[in-house]
Amino acid sequence: MLSSHAELAKALQSVLTPDAVLSGDAAERAYDCDAYTVDRNNPSAVVLPRSTEDVAKVVRWCNKNDVPFTARGAGTGLSGGVLPAMGGVVLSTKRMTKILEIDYDNRCLLAQAGIPNKRLSDAVKDRGLYFAPDPSSQSVSTIGGNIGENAGGPHTLKYGVTVQHILGLTMVDPLGEILHLGGKLPGAPGYDFVGIVVGSEGTMGIVTEAWVKLCPIPKAVATALISYRNVADACRTVAEIIAQGTIPAALEMMDHGILRAVRAAFGLEYPEGTLAMLLIECDGEPDRVAHEMESVQKVCKKNGALQIRLAEDEAERAKLWTARKKGIGAMGRIAPSIVTHDGVIPRSKLPEMLEFVYDVSWRYQIGVANLFHAGDGNLHPCFYFNDRDPEQVKSVVAAGEEIIRRCVELGGSVSGEHGIGIEKVDLMPLMFTPEDMEFQATAKRIFNDGSLCNPCKVLPSQKGCVEHRRRWRGTAW
Repeated sequence: MLSSHAELAKALQSVLTPDAVLSGDAAERAYDCDAYTVDRNNPSAVVLPRSTEDVAKVVRWCNKNDVPFTARGAGTGLSGGVLPAMGGVVLSTKRMTKILEIDYDNRCLLAQAGIPNKRLSDAVKDRGLYFAPDPSSQSVSTIGGNIGENAGGPHTLKYGVTVQHILGLTMVDPLGEILHLGGKLPGAPGYDFVGIVVGSEGTMGIVTEAWVKLCPIPKAVATALISYRNVADACRTVAEIIAQGTIPAALEMMDHGILRAVRAAFGLEYPEGTLAMLLIECDGEPDRVAHEMESVQKVCKKNGALQIRLAEDEAERAKLWTARKKGIGAMGRIAPSIVTHDGVIPRSKLPEMLEFVYDVSWRYQIGVANLFHAGDGNLHPCFYFNDRDPEQVKSVVAAGEEIIRRCVELGGSVSGEHGIGIEKVDLMPLMFTPEDMEFQATAKRIFNDGSLCNPCKVLPSQKGCVEHRRRWRGTAW
């Protein structure tokens, strides 16, 4: 048994190369959490493989030496999914950034797991294609992380989440075997193991390569930014647009908290008295886009829109998207720390739920701003605070749990796209009976019947995790 972090790191250097292993206080600090910063735990070492074979070597070494291991992409996750819960080795895919093959005839692409999401679209845009899933962090978040969390994004409403766009995977299983699941062609016979692995949050193995679907770039796009006097009018607009049968490519909402931050950061302009905004985008064939946007504007005006701004060109479209794509980052002007929650409710419950969110914020005396996928009913309340203050951390954790409980009470879900990770593992019983969770544990055991591969995530009451969970919850630094 290796007695120190230094010994473990030295042993790993012989498995790969010295420059592929990071260790010491700085590395441990840099890799002790993801973007959910209130829970932290140090790894013993960080390895930077360049290939599937490298990953397999490290996983086999971890099994031989009884060392836990956790895969990590860019660390943009928001539920503690890559926190090294039991210490051990973090396998970072940040050097696995190659596009290995592009098949234009069959509209698909094979890439390593560490490549940023947006680079897939950039690589094929000259041929009129793109990768449809677009989480707001797409310029940095990796395809492997998107697969792990089954990430969504603003265009999920029309195009679906990550799983709808993954054809095949190469994965190193928890024992170090290399598996090939699915392939280049959709609808292959047999069990859908790709569908099981996507969204499993790295608990079934480490995805190293993926075949992804490419879509044709829409012929026409119309984007509008609509201002409202209050959140209720914006919410009614969302419900009516969907009820009349129009499915925009994106239907996003921002409240006054986000707008204040974006105005300060990027000079966003909006009418006096604006307390909410919708960003609505329609795409497809030109005639259909024109008809959909006309219908959308009628609903917006009916529900009291203060202003409707239509993008005249691609540059203006990008400017209108600034508020949505960079809203979370802009919150850094208001407070040093932010936790972005992720719950789902029926669209008809949006006004009620947002009132509840504001009430929770007031009761716990912490700031909140909301920007979210309104068309899906996928909420993202953003609590801003100082995570160096343990009392504020406790309030943020408690407030978030109240909000998720209310989402479930209203017929929704504990997560829409951020995953369970560490953050919500104790909340799974809100949605699932013990029998439900045991069934999920049985599915997990198909690939992972041990306790080394990304332990303590998704399913509660895992062996050895209870005491650690008490230590994670509410950690401040």
